[in-house]
Amino acid sequence: MLDTSARLLKLLSLLQAHRDWSGPELSERLGVSTRTIRNDIERLRSLGYPVHATPGVAGGYRLGAGAALPPLLLDDEEAVAVAVGLGRAAGGGVEGIEETSVRALAKLEQVLPSRLRSRVNALNAYTVQIPGKAPSVPPGVLTAIAVSARDHERLRFDYTDHDGASKTRDVEPHRLVHRRGRWYLVGYDVERKDWRTFRVDRIEPRTPPGPRFTPRELPGGGDVAAYVEKGVNTAMWRYRATVLLHAPAERMSHLRAELEPEPVDDATCLVRMGGDDLNGMAAWIGFLGVDFEVVDPPELAEAVLRLSERFRRAVSGR
Repeated sequence: MLDTSARLLKLLSLLQAHRDWSGPELSERLGVSTRTIRNDIERLRSLGYPVHATPGVAGGYRLGAGAALPPLLLDDEEAVAVAVGLGRAAGGGVEGIEETSVRALAKLEQVLPSRLRSRVNALNAYTVQIPGKAPSVPPGVLTAIAVSARDHERLRFDYTDHDGASKTRDVEPHRLVHRRGRWYLVGYDVERKDWRTFRVDRIEPRTPPGPRFTPRELPGGGDVAAYVEKGVNTAMWRYRATVLLHAPAERMSHLRAELEPEPVDDATCLVRMGGDDLNGMAAWIGFLGVDFEVVDPPELAEAVLRLSERFRRAVSGR
């Protein structure tokens, strides 16, 4: 009985970790016959786990959604990760999820072993979370995007740009990225025939989803985080600027990765940046501590001029 119980737990863990498993794959993983796998699947079904089976050569087993949520099987590291994640989610970021996260965290902490509860409490006690000012996103929007990406189905949605205009987009979703309080969707825009990054708080999905597609390879070696870091600095902001810094690129190597300076010569380099606030952009450039020239846009040059005049008035009486 102990062997059977341990095997059932391992089988359940495999089904929860992977979308589809063939009988021979499960048989090899667990070291038993395919007949034993079939019997174990029936045992899981009797316990309320909806395990679907597809016959044929390409068939297999899949853990589906049931009328009630069955117990989840988590190892120690997964349990700690879920508990910490719920604690962070209670701080906001997804619309309406704060209270729900607190309730779920309370239930989880009730069943955590003492050795894991102490680890979670230590993490919560010695870390500080500062809520961001980024707009929250409805959970339904995030799940709709994630499901379309998982199932390789086109996503049609209305997208609101910086000026408040709404346009319908037809996109092959690739990945969701959470960056500094904001959610982004990376996908291939079918109409524009190019990759794009979209702010999820500006997305309103349409139903039903579009046709299935064959996944494409993301430019830049497939590194989604690097792609977003590099592109979001300009594409996602209301204002985009190019600034010539009177300093060699090596001296400005401390800048964030998405602001990587482009060498012009041994004494100057270009930095391309973006932002929603011209005054904030002007102040940030001034904090760099080097001479500079605003290449574009003219609005940023005017903001720099206004800021310089304000600083001059602040010390004119000394």
